Parts: sequence; C-alpha cells; structure tokens
Amino acid sequence: MTRPITKGCSTVPPSELSAAEQIAQLAKAMQQQRTGYAPKAVTVVMGEDTLVVTLLDALSPAEKTLAQTPEGMAQVQEYHRRLFASSDDEMRREIARITGREVREAAAEVDTSTGTVIHAFTSGAMVQVYLLAPPVAGNEVQTPAN
Repeated sequence: MTRPITKGCSTVPPSELSAAEQIAQLAKAMQQQRTGYAPKAVTVVMGEDTLVVTLLDALSPAEKTLAQTPEGMAQVQEYHRRLFASSDDEMRREIARITGREVREAAAEVDTSTGTVIHAFTSGAMVQVYLLAPPVAGNEVQTPAN
C-alpha cells in the first residue's frame, strides 16, 4: 500500500507524510475495503511504545440500527472483532513498514453507541483510551492543582 495519498487538494507521496498520517490513511482505507463504509475521521496517537488508532463514526447506518438492542450490539461488536482479527496480519506488516517497529500486541474495541472503532497496539502495557465529547463553548473543566 505505497500509493500516493490525497491530503487537502494535492497528492502527497507517502514518504512526505508523517508515520501517524500514513497509518491514519491506511486504517481508513482498510476499513473502507473491509466494510464498504469509510470512517468519518481517523485519529492516530503514537507514544514511545504505543500506537492507538481510532476510527470515528465507522459504523454503517445499518450497523447503528442493529446496535440499538443489546443482542444487536453484541453482534456488531463481534463482527468488528472478527474483521479486525482477519486483517490484523496485514495491518501489522504495514505498521512495521511505516514505523520500522514490529507490533507485539493488538486489540480492538467497538463503541456501538458512537460508532467508534478503537485499535490499540501496545508493547505489553495497559492502554486506557478515553473518547471525549465534542467541546461545548463556555463549558471548561477545571482540574484542582496539587
């Protein structure tokens, strides 16, 4: 998957994109290929030993409808876990190619209420991912100073 990637209005060779941008484009393309439905956005956060890929609004309208019942929610989650498992080898190879580092572990979770798919790749560490609601003007959270 080393084809040029469209960024804005111009085509940018993958070599000119950051690793996070390349992984975001890869994740979006793979989701589109697997499900026929592209996520509205992809967020990639890379730490020293951790990579978290979040596909926002990645469920199709049919999946969102199905997920409105507990049984349907379980079916959608299981479907996406199986999709992730079936494409995990290709994603791992591409991440290794882009980052120059082998993926040691991989996990995925689907939040059916928001349509978010989270792929967390770790190196033996616990990863906690918090998805924040959109900002509300004038509604800032104050944290106490220690």
